[in-house]
Amino acid sequence: MRVKIIGSAAGGGFPQWNCNYRQSRAARLGTPGVHPRTQSSIAATADGTGWALFNASPDIRQQIAQAPELQPGTDAPLRSSPIRAVVLTNADVDHIAGLLSLRERQPFAIYATAQVLATLEANSIFNVLDPAIVPRRLLAPTEEIAICGADGHPTGVVVESFPVPGKVALYLEQRGDQDADFSSDTGDTIGVRISGTDSRGAVVYVPGCANIDGALRARLADAACLLFDGTVYTDDEMITAGVGQKTGARMGHIAMSGEAGSIAGLADVKIARRIFIHINNTNPVLDENSPEHAAVKAAGWEVAIDGMEMEF
Repeated sequence: MRVKIIGSAAGGGFPQWNCNYRQSRAARLGTPGVHPRTQSSIAATADGTGWALFNASPDIRQQIAQAPELQPGTDAPLRSSPIRAVVLTNADVDHIAGLLSLRERQPFAIYATAQVLATLEANSIFNVLDPAIVPRRLLAPTEEIAICGADGHPTGVVVESFPVPGKVALYLEQRGDQDADFSSDTGDTIGVRISGTDSRGAVVYVPGCANIDGALRARLADAACLLFDGTVYTDDEMITAGVGQKTGARMGHIAMSGEAGSIAGLADVKIARRIFIHINNTNPVLDENSPEHAAVKAAGWEVAIDGMEMEF
């Protein structure tokens, strides 16, 4: 099985279009060690021909343009795509908006939890993807599912989904209720364990996670590779940077550092390779010359960049 990171940044990408924070400025200037990134998404194939996308970011057109394997083959029909399915891990804008760019009556299948499917159903704009052409299929929690194309033909990619601590999408929050609790651990946010029918290991993709508990630690154990939520380095990062008023926890994302952070929380879990993904434009690890980047590497983690690949 082959997995490719086609987008490694959090919502808004890096640099974010309206962000003038020092790191976004550095990325625009082409500063060495500060690389632009598109919004979080990965792609997996078991046969090198048909691909499953995991999340469809608003940058999907650019991501396809940068990945020849996701483009129509030179001898393919006039309207064709090697993308057979899209698996959604939540209903955040940065994970579902790209579906709208995949219109044009191209067959593929959408897989998501009941909550995410209900969100798509409630927003009529997603009907540009005719369910008769783009079927929507339930990702039942904790069940192993063979991902198939719109025609029902297996791609060879196998997925087991599981709920993780997170929150509802921002646009689903009840505005005006300052004391409301928007957290969720029942399927609004999920992780996925991705394998092939004959692969030697599994990749676990968790681009959004608010907390690490015992159940999650058990799910991640023995993974060949973990792609994990790297949104913020410290919980108050956006506040300290002066670009926002929300903590990482309020946004549904655990910090990398600190006693309650993901580095400490997963330090003794057996994972062969650890990579942070879904990295916010304020996160100092985006600068490869920063002490925070060095600290992450010293702890045995990598920082995802667009185009990174792995095979199992």
